[in-house]
Amino acid sequence: MDCKILLLPGDGIGPEVIDAAVQVLDAVTARGVHQLRYTRELVGGCSIDRWGVALTDEVLAAAQASDAVLLGAVGGPKWDIPLAPVRPEQGILGLRRGLEVYTNIRPVKAYPALADVSPLKAERLAGVDMVVLRELTGGLYFGAMRREVINGREQAQDTLIYNEDEIRRIVRFAFRLARTRRKHVTSVDKANIIETSRLWRRVATQVAAEYPDVTIEHVLVDTAAMRLIARPASFDVVVTENMFGDILTDEAAVLAGSMGMLPSASLGDTVRGLYEPVHGTAPDIAGKGIANPLGAILSGALMLRLSLGLADEAAQIERAVEAVINAGCRTPDLGGRLTTSEMTAAVLAAC
Repeated sequence: MDCKILLLPGDGIGPEVIDAAVQVLDAVTARGVHQLRYTRELVGGCSIDRWGVALTDEVLAAAQASDAVLLGAVGGPKWDIPLAPVRPEQGILGLRRGLEVYTNIRPVKAYPALADVSPLKAERLAGVDMVVLRELTGGLYFGAMRREVINGREQAQDTLIYNEDEIRRIVRFAFRLARTRRKHVTSVDKANIIETSRLWRRVATQVAAEYPDVTIEHVLVDTAAMRLIARPASFDVVVTENMFGDILTDEAAVLAGSMGMLPSASLGDTVRGLYEPVHGTAPDIAGKGIANPLGAILSGALMLRLSLGLADEAAQIERAVEAVINAGCRTPDLGGRLTTSEMTAAVLAAC
């Protein structure tokens, strides 16, 4: 069976880590009945340079016609121009909207062998294995934005909007996922201050009644940020709105030792998903061949499991990554000296 995969390597280290992920994906699917067929297109800054927009209609159509999309990263100093009407990040937002993916899934696992890399004490990392679900299509990032001059002073405004249906669907997703794990959901909001968070908490409470076998706790976002450092193992499934999820998952990267370790998946109501490592384009190391490919490789594993139904192959990749970490393989972000290609070779040897 052919599986159509759209590769969007993007900018900076994106092409390097996506190439690594493809090598591993091909290795674990080579002997199976599923054949991965790839198409490569531009998105982000490189698309702006070529076409003048971060995401063309043709690339979006290709994404919609694919079984899954594997994305590198977009952006960089070259396109970081204040007040620019076209920005690389518009490519990601356009993909999320066009693919109708509303749940960003970010697993966060602390490998005991990497405890020395994290700034936290090893005892605080014991047992850390959580999944953060971030809502993707609402909130500040999609609300109306305005900049104007009033009485000689520049003023900017962003609009934070959520409706109950947007909240209900991702909270239900969280409860369904929690049933397959430790049956505990942490809903993160700012209900003591923000009206949208009060709606979020009310809807989350309603949904919780549909899942009596799963425990829910409501936690304010500032408390959640502190607990991520003080008691990270207390989290199982965390669900929250767009901006809170963006910030908290970057904070959670310190638990894994590096942003380069974290994968992500974005899903909607179908199995077609958008997969990408959590890290950015890292322009300071782009082209040097030292980027950590594990976040992209693990994103590929999520793609196999969630979009293509290849759970065994996904588990094979995840075991291989854990094996190379336990064997002491490290790229520079983890305090080692392996190149991107050498780390990829180590994963391939362990598959």
